[in-house]
Amino acid sequence: MGVTSTDLKRQAAALGFDLCGIAPVADHSRLRFFREWLDRGYAAGMDYLHRSADRRADVRQVLPSARTVVSLGTVYNADRPYTTRDANPRQAAVARYAWGDDYHAVIQERLDALLLWMRSTAGEPFEARAYVDTGPVQERVYAQQAGIGWIGKNTCVISPRLGSWIFLSEIICSLDLQTDAPALDQCGSCTRCLEACPTGALVAPGVLDSNRCLSYLTIENKGSIPEEEREAVGHHAYGCDICQEVCPWNLSHKTAVSQDPAWQPRDGLDAPSLLELWERTDDELRVLLKGSAMKRAGVRRLRRNLAVALGNSSDPAAAEALEGHDEPTCRDPLVEEHVAWAVGRLRG
Repeated sequence: MGVTSTDLKRQAAALGFDLCGIAPVADHSRLRFFREWLDRGYAAGMDYLHRSADRRADVRQVLPSARTVVSLGTVYNADRPYTTRDANPRQAAVARYAWGDDYHAVIQERLDALLLWMRSTAGEPFEARAYVDTGPVQERVYAQQAGIGWIGKNTCVISPRLGSWIFLSEIICSLDLQTDAPALDQCGSCTRCLEACPTGALVAPGVLDSNRCLSYLTIENKGSIPEEEREAVGHHAYGCDICQEVCPWNLSHKTAVSQDPAWQPRDGLDAPSLLELWERTDDELRVLLKGSAMKRAGVRRLRRNLAVALGNSSDPAAAEALEGHDEPTCRDPLVEEHVAWAVGRLRG
């Protein structure tokens, strides 16, 4: 009796994980770059990354007995033909990962089930921590060390078999499991992601300046979107997928599509128009965001993003809609600031 790597991977697949690899707990060289990245100011307003820097440098700061990290990947790419780069500028661009249900809850349930299986199979007690994105762990580093994929020039983990439309999660544990070989970098000389980024947020291969990243500006950023970046926001209402959409590893992996109901676009997020979203009441938007990863930004910040996107839309009906919609969040100073900018842009 005991947990074997082969049985663990088989059970992970049965629970809905598309990728599973095991990495040793060690002082991997890539882990040390994180502090340098913080020192450069690239974390923008994400102060929690500074507070958890010590723990992120070594998972043994989280679990002293840790010996291995079980890294898991879940494909979330729904079968939709449109991309944010070629869509109608009056259509709201929403990052693919947020189209369906909140991945934190869905994957955490699957992780808990996998950990329960591990405990029932191990035949001995062991310590473990399971995380979905929110834990103090450099999950991309461990995904590469576990053979899931390499960290691409766009900073996403790219699986040679499935591309980069994958959620990462992990179980840090004290079990001495058989580990996998690290994944090898296969970006080669390609620089499409760096060239396609509308704000130049990818300042070097594998180095992201969050201050300029549209995903940061429209999700994590709690304040104003800098005026110099608003035009580059385009029609992005939540997040950005451009660096993944241009990646050859995604373009050439048409089969890396999930039929999982959890990741299919929910009603109201399947290529909605910007005006359609803006004209919803606050209560309607709250219902739409409930159970979605988009709840992280909330209605107020979504309104901010929509105002900027409508300002970039060249839609003659947008200015009147922006000024005439009288919901409580529309009167919030943060939203009003961006509405004023958008109306001014639309009316020249």
